[in-house]
Amino acid sequence: MTLHEAFNTLKTELNQLYPEQEAQAIAHEVMENITQLPKIDRLMSKGQLLNSSQQNEWDYIRDELLQGKPMQYVLGKSYFMGKEFRVDEHVLIPRPETEELVIWILNDWAQNKEGKSIVDIGTGSGCIPISLKAEWPESQINACDVSLGALAVAQKNASHLGQDINFFEQNILDKSLWHHLPQYDIIVSNPPYIPVNEITTMEANVHEHEPHLALFVADTDRFLFYRIIAQLGKTKLKEGGAMYCEIHRDFPEETKAVFESEGYTNIELRKDMHDNWRMIKVMR
Repeated sequence: MTLHEAFNTLKTELNQLYPEQEAQAIAHEVMENITQLPKIDRLMSKGQLLNSSQQNEWDYIRDELLQGKPMQYVLGKSYFMGKEFRVDEHVLIPRPETEELVIWILNDWAQNKEGKSIVDIGTGSGCIPISLKAEWPESQINACDVSLGALAVAQKNASHLGQDINFFEQNILDKSLWHHLPQYDIIVSNPPYIPVNEITTMEANVHEHEPHLALFVADTDRFLFYRIIAQLGKTKLKEGGAMYCEIHRDFPEETKAVFESEGYTNIELRKDMHDNWRMIKVMR
């Protein structure tokens, strides 16, 4: 196929699964990945034929995408804060809303960032701690996850991006394991917060492929991780420190109430770029 034919065929077939603009964006990303040519160069060379290796890669990617697998998993990469992160089905795909959480932290501590001790709970791909370390090289940044598969991905990303992060396995729900944790200036987390009963309302490519361990929480205890983080903060957050969490857009006040019930009073909610309640900050 020519570059033009390959792009148009993929875009048309993806229209079965995605809105037209999203299908077009995915097709462009795939073609750039296969050819290593930016959009303008491909448009100027649209009659150029794919070579046999490129054709085989196109066939494979097309088949995977048409099964509903997210593009980021098919290509094995995603972008966060301008950096390329490796991803697979052990980790959530980094999202722009989480970038806003990182930016909030960076802005809050811009005048007092030296030597900070930070932990990211449920790190997944490592996008949060790696992004913080890139901006604050003098800080001691730690990150944990209960998933060994996720930790392997996160460590690869840290090595690939040249950032020294202390990754460690930790089931944060098991309080008997907290004793070895030091105190931190900043605790950050994008924890599981989607009730299981919302699976039926989610896009299939999310709930069929992204790790349920990182997405879902029991309907009967949907604020479990916020309660645990609030309790952890009472002994592991330094005086004057802060906790930052991503939250469910439909339950901002309920999430705030969880921290209030643990004795916190200095609490701030913030909306994301889409005007959804998405983040919470709790000071000690």
